[in-house]
Amino acid sequence: MDPAIPLKDIFQWEVRSWSSAMALWRKHLPQHRPAKCLAIGERGGGLSLWLAGEGHKVTCTDLRDFPPETRFLHVKYRVADRIHYQQADATALPFAEASYDLVIFKSVIGALGTKDLQLQAIREMHRVLRPGGVLLFAENLHGSPLHGWLRRRFVSWSSYWRYLDPVDDRDLFAPFHRLEEGTTGFIANLGRTEGQRDLLARFDALIRPLIPRRLRTIWYGAAIKG
Repeated sequence: MDPAIPLKDIFQWEVRSWSSAMALWRKHLPQHRPAKCLAIGERGGGLSLWLAGEGHKVTCTDLRDFPPETRFLHVKYRVADRIHYQQADATALPFAEASYDLVIFKSVIGALGTKDLQLQAIREMHRVLRPGGVLLFAENLHGSPLHGWLRRRFVSWSSYWRYLDPVDDRDLFAPFHRLEEGTTGFIANLGRTEGQRDLLARFDALIRPLIPRRLRTIWYGAAIKG
C-alpha cells in the first residue's frame, strides 16, 4: 500500500476495529500486478482506494450513482486511472463468469435484509471470481443483546438490516473451497465520535479473549474459490 494512504481513508469509520481485517486480507492479495479486482458497495470508495494503491485495476461499484467525493478521494491519491466506476446490484452482478482475481466488500450484505438475498449475492461474487480467486469481506455481526436494543432505538436502518452470525451464517460461504476468518469489536461501535470509537477499540483489544465470538460486532475473512 502507498504509505501516504491512511487507514482512515480506506475504512472511513470505526477505523481501528474494521482495519483488524487488514492483516488477513494482505495475506490473500494477488501477487501479480495489476490484478483485476471488483469492489462492491463502494459508495465511499475506500476499499477501491486501497486496492488501486496496491497497484491493481479496480471496478468500483455501488447500487446507486457515486457522489463526487468518491472520485475526489481517488484523484487525491493519484489512483483514479486504475479505477472504473459502475452501478451494480450485488445480487445480479453484470460481469462475466470468472472475470476477476479478487472481490471485496465491507458492511454491504446486511442491507440486503434476508439470508436468501445474502446467499444470492455471495453466489454472484463466487461466480465472477476466477478459479483460485479470493473474496475478502468484513461485515456487521449481531453483537450482544445490548447492541440489538440500542440499534432498535437509535439506528434508522436496523428495521431492515440483517446482521450476521459467525456460526449460523458460515454456510453463506459454502460455494468456496476454503474460508479463513476472524471476529473483532464489542463496545467500540457505541462511541459517539471517531475519537471515542478509537479509544474503545483499544479496550476491546484487551478484553477480546473474554468475549464470545458470537457477541462480537465484526466478522472478516478471506474465502478462496477452488
